[in-house]
Amino acid sequence: MKITVIGAGLGGLSVACLLAAKGHQVFIFEKNSSVGGKMNQIEAKGFRFDTGPSLLTMPFVLKKLFSACDHELSEYLELTALDPICKYFYPDGTVFNNYEDHSTTVKEIRSFAPEDSKAYSEFLTYAENLYNKTADAFIFNPLYEFKDLKELDLLSFFGIDAFTTVSKRVDSKFSSPYLRKFFKRFTTYNGSSPFLAPATLNVIPHVELNQGGYYVKGGLYKVAEALQELAHSLGTEIHFDSNIRSIKTEQGKAVGITLENNSFIESDLVISNSDATETITRLLPNSSISSRRKDKAKQIEPSCSGFVLMLGINKQYQQLEHHNIFFSKDYEYEFKQIFEQKVMPDDPTIYVANTSHSDPEHAPKNSSNLFILINAPYLSDQYNWQNNTKEYGNKAIDMLEERGLDSLSEHIVFRDSITPSDFYEKYRSNKGSIYGTSSNDKFSAFLRPRNKSKEVDGLYFVGGSTHPGGGIPLVVQSAFNAFELIERYES
Repeated sequence: MKITVIGAGLGGLSVACLLAAKGHQVFIFEKNSSVGGKMNQIEAKGFRFDTGPSLLTMPFVLKKLFSACDHELSEYLELTALDPICKYFYPDGTVFNNYEDHSTTVKEIRSFAPEDSKAYSEFLTYAENLYNKTADAFIFNPLYEFKDLKELDLLSFFGIDAFTTVSKRVDSKFSSPYLRKFFKRFTTYNGSSPFLAPATLNVIPHVELNQGGYYVKGGLYKVAEALQELAHSLGTEIHFDSNIRSIKTEQGKAVGITLENNSFIESDLVISNSDATETITRLLPNSSISSRRKDKAKQIEPSCSGFVLMLGINKQYQQLEHHNIFFSKDYEYEFKQIFEQKVMPDDPTIYVANTSHSDPEHAPKNSSNLFILINAPYLSDQYNWQNNTKEYGNKAIDMLEERGLDSLSEHIVFRDSITPSDFYEKYRSNKGSIYGTSSNDKFSAFLRPRNKSKEVDGLYFVGGSTHPGGGIPLVVQSAFNAFELIERYES
């Protein structure tokens, strides 16, 4: 079959590889001039920054993808575990190094929250149980039709802790504010609020802390480059700077795409790695899908977005590890501002990736590349980025100086930023969101757009806005889901 893929993000590249390995003709059309989607990089003045994910979890999913294409992941990528995994700075000056070795972490916890040292290990066991109950049934399952529900066990379903929030469950397990704040932060990995999202998302700490979080030597963008190389080796054609105007349908079936220059690309199947909401509301003609379905797509709540500040500095801060988090004072109010008021938080939690700590070539000698990420609301009328980008960047720099990065502003030799507006304009993500769909109610995590359209035959979806979710491993899994459905319905 001749198959057209819209977008060369990780989902589009992954599904292209799987299909090309089966002998199909695959053509990817990418709006931008490089692969990776929101996983990208910036290089300037001797500094290098990953502008997307900074941590790889569940590497076995990527290994499975390369293996399915008769290649080995190790041929393309060198994965390294970092120790400590992440360093946490609390407002009162407490510092928590979270190590790969659990016993070392527990010893660390005893120094500032001894009452919770036992609860730490117990919570990770609880998180592992959640994973065992949800992985095969919800993550590694396309959940497209009734027969896919055969994996769902009713007793297991009631055991996935969907009827309380992440915050309430964490509070019930821990006494200290330190561990409570620590475990609530993992919900932000998929762009949701711990005060709204179901406790099922407490599975995320298991994925990082029990299974392991990894850095890719050379930077996370190497993942996108590896998939591009794999796709090329399998005969996939990638066309850059190719903006898509619409998906053409005939008699309820997708038959190709039309580019902005009016070129029509005929194909047997169309796979969209563009945001699912954008695909349904903007790329599909009104005649092919009901207005009710389009309205439903418009009502999907996006995940939060992010404000990114990239600083190349001619200094090294000894207190910084590879991954660093500076917590806010009032975590609950921070998320209220992001998700309810839809404004940037007055006192944000600040994530700082310092990859030059592990990859010295990412910055000139005695310098650092600081990738700073602050959770931001998705685009709305409540916040104007055009007027506030520089000012909020200055605020973040001031706050980091207050938290110990002395004279940071005096050492900046390169500065750039990415806002939610940029995420929308460049990647057409729904309202500038980073992680696709939010999980801010009991079942939204399980009700993401499926990997095959139920309204348009021959139309499939991959990427972080679709099932099973955002983040590198889940996006790659969306490609496996789409591939499985294509094998099921198109062969």
